[in-house]
Amino acid sequence: MLPAAEAEAKILDLVVSPAAAEQVPLESALGRVLAQAIPSPLDFPHWDNSAMDGYAVRYADVQAASTESPVALALTETIPAGRSPTQPVGPGQAARILTGSMLPTGADTVVMQEVTRREGEQVLVLEVPEPQQFVRHRGSFCRADDPLMQAGLAIGGPELAVLASAQCVQVPVFPQPRVAILSTGDELVMPGTALQPGQIVDSNQYALAALVRQAGAIPVPLGIVADQPQALRAAIQSALAQADVIVSSGGVSVGDYDYVDEILADLGATLHIRAVAVKPGKPLTVATFPAERGSAPLYFGLPGNPVSALVTFWRFVVPALRKRSGLATGWGPAFVPATTRHPLKAGGQRETYLWGRLLSTSAGYEFELASGGHSSGNLINLAGTNALAVVPVGTTQIDGGETVQVMTVS
Repeated sequence: MLPAAEAEAKILDLVVSPAAAEQVPLESALGRVLAQAIPSPLDFPHWDNSAMDGYAVRYADVQAASTESPVALALTETIPAGRSPTQPVGPGQAARILTGSMLPTGADTVVMQEVTRREGEQVLVLEVPEPQQFVRHRGSFCRADDPLMQAGLAIGGPELAVLASAQCVQVPVFPQPRVAILSTGDELVMPGTALQPGQIVDSNQYALAALVRQAGAIPVPLGIVADQPQALRAAIQSALAQADVIVSSGGVSVGDYDYVDEILADLGATLHIRAVAVKPGKPLTVATFPAERGSAPLYFGLPGNPVSALVTFWRFVVPALRKRSGLATGWGPAFVPATTRHPLKAGGQRETYLWGRLLSTSAGYEFELASGGHSSGNLINLAGTNALAVVPVGTTQIDGGETVQVMTVS
C-alpha cells in the first residue's frame, strides 16, 4: 500500500498535458483554464485620472494652503467621467473633477472636496495635499504589451472582468477533460427501479458525475456494467474511445468478481497503483494505456462502497483532473488546521479520513464530525460534508479540543 502523499505524487506524474487551446466566447469562459498568456492591448489606466471627487490643481499652487490661509483658485471647468478636459489648468486655476475623470493638462494633484470650500467661481483649498495625491497615472496598473494573465489560470469573476476590460471577446482555453464513469456490479440498479432482494441503487454514478463537473471536467456517464469479464472489457474499450480519463467504481478489491485489474492488464494497460494506505478507500487502481489504445491516458478504479469512492475521488482523482485541465498550480487538496469538536478515532495502520463539516468561528476553524457510523458503506451521513479530518498513521485518537488537519472538499 502506497502512502497517500506518495500515491498523489505518482498520479500527478502520470497526468499528460492538455490538448491545444480552443477559443470560447468571453461569456462562456467562466470556470475554464486559460491556455495562453494574455498581453495587455492598452495601458491601464488608459489615461491619468482622478481617484476622488474633488479638484484638479497644480501642487505648486496649494503647497502652503491651510484653514487659516486658504488658497483661492479660479475654476476653469467641470470634467464629468467619460468626458475629455477642454482646457489646461494654469497657475492659480483648478478644474472640478469626479472619480474616474481624466486629469487635465497642467494639473498634477487632486484635492478631495472635503478639504475645500466653494465660493462662486472659485474654490478655496483648506489643506495641503500630498504631491500627486489621488492621481491614477496612465499605465500604473499595467502597461500595453505587458502580460495581463498567465496561462494555467482558472477563470473566475475577477478574471472575466480583466478580460472584458482588455476587450478579449474570444478567450483561449484548454479543452475540458472528458471523464467516462462506469459502475460495476450485478447488484446495482438505476434509481426508480423496484428493488429486489440483494439489489442496491447505483449512487456512485450520480455522485461521481457531479464531482467531475465540479472539478471542471465533462462527465461521460456510461452506466452500470455487469460483473462479467467480457462486459467489463467492452465497457472499458468504449470508454477509451470517447474519454480522456476513465473512472470506474467497484471491482478492484480481491473478491471473486473483481475483474478490473485483470481486464486492464489484458488490454495492455500498465498498473501503477493497486492499493493505498488510506481508510476508507484502500483498493485503488491507477493505470495508463499505450497511446495507440485510445485517447485515455489515465484510469482510476475506485472502491465500490459509496464513501470509499467519494473519499478516493476527492483525495486522488480531483488533483489529477485539475492538472489535466491545464491549471498551472494548486492541483492537490487544501489542508487547514482546525480544532475538532469531537474525539476522532482510527485504527492507526492507515491514514484515516473522517467526514463532517469545517466551520469558521471567531476562534478559528473548527471541525464537526458527522453524526452516526463512519462505515465506508454509510452514504447517508455524507450529506452536508465539506471536509475530511485526517488522522495520521500511527495515531488512534485525537481528543476533542485538539488540533487536526482537515482536507476541504467540494
